[in-house]
Amino acid sequence: MKKVFSILAMSAFMLSAITACSQDKSKRPSPPAKVSEKVGATTVTIDYSQPSLKGRAIGKDVDPMDGQVWRAGANEATVFEVDKPVKVNGQNLAAGKYGLYMISAPGNEWTVIFSKTWDTWGTNYAQKDDALRVKAKAATGAPVSEKLTYKIDKSGKVSLLWGDRVVDFMVQ
Repeated sequence: MKKVFSILAMSAFMLSAITACSQDKSKRPSPPAKVSEKVGATTVTIDYSQPSLKGRAIGKDVDPMDGQVWRAGANEATVFEVDKPVKVNGQNLAAGKYGLYMISAPGNEWTVIFSKTWDTWGTNYAQKDDALRVKAKAATGAPVSEKLTYKIDKSGKVSLLWGDRVVDFMVQ
């Protein structure tokens, strides 16, 4: 009886240890990252998972693929949050949390999408949940960003840096 109890106890311990390790998001291949900045009186925050290129080519081996909605990160949806109403590239966006998605296009104009659904796995996107879509300028940047990175400037310029791509939009 003691042997059976010991085996059950050890099994329960191993299961809880495995579960605890699998919930540690920092151990993922695309770990969590977060950037936050005060833009005037508004706090702008982007909470995302940060994939790495690892020798892969954007648009061929790794997202974004031209013309397709992309979660603008990895794992769960990238979350864009503002604590006050703002204008994004001149268009109104209410205070709150949004899923941040993008559509890349050949050339220098991308679409940035703010979805009302933010607490979801990143690929669970539905256009009916869009709160706002804006056009953003894309450029080829140097140096190459091995890890997907977001930057928010105090002026309100939000930049996505991924590989040789830089995508900017303004929050005011």
